[in-house]
Amino acid sequence: MVSSSSVNGAPLVDVRDLRVHFPVTRGTLWAKRVGAVKAVDGVSFKIFSGETLGLVGESGCGKSTTAMALIQMHPESSGQVFFEGTDLVTLQGEQLRRMRRHMQMVFQDPYASLNPRLTVESIVGEPILVHGLGHGRKIRERVRELLSLVGLDPRVITRYPHEFSGGQLQRIGIARALAADPKFVVCDEPISSLDVSIQAQILNLLEKLQHKFSLTYLFIAHDLAVVRHISSRIAVMYLGKIVELADRNELYQNPLHPYTKALLSAVPIPDPVLERRRERIILTGDVPSPIRPPEGCNFNTRCPVAKTVCFEQDPPLEDYHGHHVACHLLR
Repeated sequence: MVSSSSVNGAPLVDVRDLRVHFPVTRGTLWAKRVGAVKAVDGVSFKIFSGETLGLVGESGCGKSTTAMALIQMHPESSGQVFFEGTDLVTLQGEQLRRMRRHMQMVFQDPYASLNPRLTVESIVGEPILVHGLGHGRKIRERVRELLSLVGLDPRVITRYPHEFSGGQLQRIGIARALAADPKFVVCDEPISSLDVSIQAQILNLLEKLQHKFSLTYLFIAHDLAVVRHISSRIAVMYLGKIVELADRNELYQNPLHPYTKALLSAVPIPDPVLERRRERIILTGDVPSPIRPPEGCNFNTRCPVAKTVCFEQDPPLEDYHGHHVACHLLR
């Protein structure tokens, strides 16, 4: 993990005004488009080499869709995604396949993301074969090496996913993600389905691998304490938009957006005296539908301090000395 002070130069990943809208249709024989689910609606951020950008927000806010569109596992509606200066949106076929070697993903559910009909050797070795990085005995040797790196006995290569625990399966998923020697790894809530006792082990493993191979992470999670532990910078997402982005310490010590303040007020403090003294911010109402987001700021229906302008204009994500916030209250 790198500190914000070491973030300089050209970004490894540069996302510009990314939008992913899913069409809503009516009718069966001649379906007519009547609207769109705005899962991701104008997201922009940069990720620098060697850092971990944490992405947090409520379920359904667009975090995973953003990640899938970023590595071109799902088509974007508009926007640009630059990886090492190359716009991935413009690539197709063989060009995109070659770029995908450098971008891998660790999925949330290890039980669903690993093919139950394949052995560990086939699962971990598939990226090596697909990208032409080895054949035959060389693949088996590489798989054994990767399993050792993630803390598994290399002799398990002939076993199937049903023979492992959740934590072991996630280690296999991490080994598969590393098989093609990537530069960038998306971790989509990689510990949310694991026992608490195993979560810390997987986090420590990810950090160790990052230091060893100079990896860059996009780390998606719900647990704000986990995100603070592993991330260099943190982006807060709400209803398809990024509302705040800052260095992890700056964000936790000086949150500026009302939504971020509400999220942080729900994080338990291991000091009973401080826990009793602090003010909890309870948000009322439900998250609006991404099919019909509110006019103006997306958060205005739940914001306890919304003003008239919040219901009229959508605030841009502005830079306040390195602390990016989308809120009219700061303008």
